[in-house]
Amino acid sequence: MMVYLQLFYEFFKAGLFAIGGGMATLPFLYDISDKTGWYSYGQLADMVAISESTPGPIGVNMATYVGFTTCGVPGAVIATLGLITPSIIIILIIAGFLKAFKDNKYVKSAFYGLRPASTGLIAAAGLSVLSLVLLNKDAYAVSGSFMDLFSLPGLIMMAVLYYFTAKCKKTKGLHPVVFIAASAVIGIVFRFAGV
Repeated sequence: MMVYLQLFYEFFKAGLFAIGGGMATLPFLYDISDKTGWYSYGQLADMVAISESTPGPIGVNMATYVGFTTCGVPGAVIATLGLITPSIIIILIIAGFLKAFKDNKYVKSAFYGLRPASTGLIAAAGLSVLSLVLLNKDAYAVSGSFMDLFSLPGLIMMAVLYYFTAKCKKTKGLHPVVFIAASAVIGIVFRFAGV
């Protein structure tokens, strides 16, 4: 019973303070990992990949994933409810007051201050994921070789995806699901090939 309460509490905190969307929950997920040991940073990177490739908000998907891996279906429901409860409460409160205060200079100033804060949280989360995917700090620590610091397959995959999503006119307009599916297939091939 205590683990269910802890799941709800940890994700309630993440939902309350992670302003800016699902990626802004990543710093909280790192903290949850450090405190509880429910998952490793590597598993968190897998969660991000799975959450990005499944329908729905990424934060909710990650809460559901953590809850499920920790306590099965009841854990998934409880973690998800923990994450969305603060938003529901805040939205109901704001909806009641925002009409009256939408032109208030303090309300405008608060939203002005929240934008860079959420941008910083998302950037920090993005850099953490980038570090997990593209850097191999353990191999570098063992060998001391600068070339071992970088994940060559990760760098190649990132460069190829960047080219096809941003530069190549024929594929630039394709739906992101195409690139996610292609990346999954390439990942499977790399794993089976031992790369």
